[in-house]
Amino acid sequence: MIRFKFKKASSNGEPASAKAKEANHDHREHDSYVFRICRLFLGGLANIRTALPPPPAPFVPQKGPAFARLSAEDVVRMAGQHPVPCALSLSLLFFMAVEYTLAMVPASSAPVDVGFVLTRPLHGVLVGRPNLSSALAALNTVFVGMQIVYIVWTFLVEGRPRPTIAALFMFTCRGILGCSTRLPLPEGFLGSGVDFPVGNVSFFLFFSGHVGGSVIASQDMRRARRRGLARTFDVLNVLQVVRLLATRGHYTIDLAAGLGAGFLFDALAGNYEEWKEHRAGPAGKL
Repeated sequence: MIRFKFKKASSNGEPASAKAKEANHDHREHDSYVFRICRLFLGGLANIRTALPPPPAPFVPQKGPAFARLSAEDVVRMAGQHPVPCALSLSLLFFMAVEYTLAMVPASSAPVDVGFVLTRPLHGVLVGRPNLSSALAALNTVFVGMQIVYIVWTFLVEGRPRPTIAALFMFTCRGILGCSTRLPLPEGFLGSGVDFPVGNVSFFLFFSGHVGGSVIASQDMRRARRRGLARTFDVLNVLQVVRLLATRGHYTIDLAAGLGAGFLFDALAGNYEEWKEHRAGPAGKL
């Protein structure tokens, strides 16, 4: 007896197995689609988690205070490895004692300036020789012109804007501070028509732009490996400081602040360049 096997046909005439395979394929596609959606969702959550800022650091570490873990050997080793902070700690204690024992200068008296005291003999010479004072002022103006030419040259010719940016930062800050606190002209000031600013015009005392501009230029010279020129500028800057003290053109604090401002705004200009390059890539480089 011959038996015939018939495949059950579907309503549209297709075999049932083909329809089942198609259903399984659709099911697998649906599962993979859902899996991709879940993976994207979980990945987004992970990215959000990593984008969140870390929690603030605790004031007391889990291991306990740092000083509680120090031994006498650690203190001795720290003093040997870090002599500068240790010396600064001793100077802090010294000047705390000086600050509370030194008498205040009365409002009716002239300021006490150590730089003026040290340059008193030179001041007396310049008072008796005004032509010498004017000659030194002219030489100082030439030095200031050298600073300006170098800073502008690095930007317009060499294409390195950092000294120019530093100078713009510095003189803007100097203008704000000069307008905020107008100090009295030092007693015994020896002005000259050839001094910078030329013409015996008014100027800000705090802080010294002469000194700050020289520092900005010399710092760039060192980065450009022009060490000989940088040392020359440093020597001229020292002579400039002595001359400004001897002519009472600036207080000592003006000159010291100008020195620090030169280093500060040079570093600030470098940070600005790095920030612009980081945000805009190579296209953001000036």
